[in-house]
Amino acid sequence: MPRAATAKLHVLKPAPARRRPAAATAPQADPSATQRIVDAITAAIVERRLMPGTKLAEQKIADIFKVSRTLVRQALNQLSRDRLVTLEPARGAFVARPGVQEARQVFEVRQMLEAAMVRKLCAVISDVQIAELRAHLRAEREAVLRTDVPGRTRLLADFHMILARMVGNEVLAQLLTDLLSRSSLISLMYQSSHSAEHSQAEHVALVDALERRDARAAVKLLESHLQNVERNLRLNPRVHDLDAALRPAG
Repeated sequence: MPRAATAKLHVLKPAPARRRPAAATAPQADPSATQRIVDAITAAIVERRLMPGTKLAEQKIADIFKVSRTLVRQALNQLSRDRLVTLEPARGAFVARPGVQEARQVFEVRQMLEAAMVRKLCAVISDVQIAELRAHLRAEREAVLRTDVPGRTRLLADFHMILARMVGNEVLAQLLTDLLSRSSLISLMYQSSHSAEHSQAEHVALVDALERRDARAAVKLLESHLQNVERNLRLNPRVHDLDAALRPAG
């Protein structure tokens, strides 16, 4: 081959690509900050510190957590997917207000999931886990006696989560977490004279059945417990009829 041609080929040889400096990459959103906001709002709902219909102002939340409104918006979008927050165009984000049909469906799904969960747990529960449940029951009782409303509400809900985790199925635990959060919203809207003390006593009876490994009794007690909670909700709302409201009685 002629020498000139060889030189030309040498000139056209591509130079090695330069690696971009790390500083040039776009900044990533902080998932831990977003989750922190999600967890805080969820806890406030579960513990009944945030009422259904409460407006969730982005800037105020950003100031509280010292983050950007972008991260707040991401958290609110996640809560919206979990049905805990409603996003309304041109109005913003609000704590969700579940309807009567949704309330009934949530408790129906809980009945199905938790009955199967308790039945399985009876076959695998250990003495160590029974002791853990007994300790939790003592914490529930103490919160009920000192009228710690947020504390007892969280503990009564956590009881069901502990049962789910003892089964060893994280998917089930996550599903139940979502349902329990929605149940708290429903209770805020429709609860009449629900007795925390009565619920706590039902938890004790359920643990007694689990300790005996009596699956039939445990399932029956669980179903009765959820039915009692639902029964204490006013799921038959009054009809807003002007004529009926204003017509003199008698």
